[in-house]
Amino acid sequence: MPEVIDSKEIRYELRAIKDDLDFIKSHMIDVDSIMTEDDYISLNEYRNEKESGKLISHEELKREM
Repeated sequence: MPEVIDSKEIRYELRAIKDDLDFIKSHMIDVDSIMTEDDYISLNEYRNEKESGKLISHEELKREM
């Protein structure tokens, strides 16, 4: 015998799923904002090179080439 579909139960379950998804969305971490150890090392190297004046601008690099 086929199962009887209760529309109230379906609406209740869908609402619960929607609430769970809203919770998950509000607590998700933006993956692009997470720094790996390599990212952190590279950032520190960049900062050191910038402070020591080793970096050149994009325009300067184009002129040299």
